[in-house]
Amino acid sequence: MCLGIPGRIVSTTPGLDLGQVEVAGVVREINLALLDGPFVPGEFILIHSGFALERMSPERAADALAFFGPEADDAVPFRADG
Repeated sequence: MCLGIPGRIVSTTPGLDLGQVEVAGVVREINLALLDGPFVPGEFILIHSGFALERMSPERAADALAFFGPEADDAVPFRADG
């Protein structure tokens, strides 16, 4: 079984398949090549091993993060309503 983690797109660079994505308050570079663009800052994606695997709604991202318990609530600075 693999673990995917929701992240929020912060920015992308036109012409590159990489984006800056926030995960639990930390911004990381994530490969977006497996998904069709364009990507919008604030959009949620599911990440595994540095690759974006699918787009997620804010509600689904919040539900997935709830799996990690109250500690994740403190570390993740977003709400399902934006």
